[in-house]
Amino acid sequence: MQTPSGNTPQTGFLLPAACVVVLIAGIQAASAVLVPFLLSVFIAVAVSPPLLWMEKKRIPSGLAVLIIMMAVLLFFTLLINIITGAIEAFTQSIPLYQQRLEGLVAGVVPLFKKVHIDINSETLLNIANPGKVMQLLGTLLSKLGGVFTNTFIIVLTVIFILLEAAGFSMKLRAAFQGRNGSSEKGFERITGGIRRYLAIKSATSFTTGTIIYLGLTILGVDFPAIWGLIAFIFNFVPNIGSIIAAVPAILLAVVQLGAVKAVMVGVLYMVTNVSIGNIIEPRVMGSGVGLSSLVVFLSLAFWGWVMGPVGMILSVPLTMALKIALEADEKTRWIAILLGPEKEAKQILTDAKADEA
Repeated sequence: MQTPSGNTPQTGFLLPAACVVVLIAGIQAASAVLVPFLLSVFIAVAVSPPLLWMEKKRIPSGLAVLIIMMAVLLFFTLLINIITGAIEAFTQSIPLYQQRLEGLVAGVVPLFKKVHIDINSETLLNIANPGKVMQLLGTLLSKLGGVFTNTFIIVLTVIFILLEAAGFSMKLRAAFQGRNGSSEKGFERITGGIRRYLAIKSATSFTTGTIIYLGLTILGVDFPAIWGLIAFIFNFVPNIGSIIAAVPAILLAVVQLGAVKAVMVGVLYMVTNVSIGNIIEPRVMGSGVGLSSLVVFLSLAFWGWVMGPVGMILSVPLTMALKIALEADEKTRWIAILLGPEKEAKQILTDAKADEA
């Protein structure tokens, strides 16, 4: 059986599927170029409200962009200095922490013997492998600093995006005239949704990082600025980000301060993340990001696989933009419905029944 276009149903499915596979492979191969560009786009979207506000106050576009970029550069410079200094100091301290961890592991051997488990110190050290654990922490910080190595390219791209931002809506109207403004509305929905998500997420992430920094400072954990910064950045990673951010700080607390203080650090992370991530953030976010919980988790795994750590951080806004784009076309709207939460599907069914009545 053939379709009117001459293609079999199997061909009609396989061709789009093959295109998607090629597209994903291309994105993964070009991730070194795409990651700085996507970061630039999302930074531009996040800082566009003050730009538009300044333009309404009749401040020249060039001067408005310059003011915003100076603020962005100041933020990036501060961030890079914190990360670079923290990595250097932490790397120098790794041998000391390794010795302490070896001592802790060796001290556990008598406890095993008391419960008649025959294990010696060398075997336990090989299992715990403190050297690799500490090196893993150093590698984590190094990769964190590597995200910001393309600062010049990112800032330059943001400048050009902001300079084009004012006239982009007019370009959309001219390019897609006669389509009832659907393209312009879709673009506004995408940018508005991303802007709102980034604004709320940035505020809650900053609050999380600040609380973690202050709490670890009070508890006496070394390098609280590092762990506060990691908590801030990884809070953008849905579901598992807060867990990843807590592990190195708790491990350091065990080595430096002992089990009791480590438990207190764990409680600090748990209370902070539960109160902000599960209570405050959902109330502020309102209707949410328009994605089901399963899709949020799968998007985290997918974009992380395609583009690495930055893909994990940007997984939600990227999937939001994809969903809104799919909603614009009748042929792909069903995919957007599957990506959305259950209440959206219920609302669609309710509206359909109302139209039939």
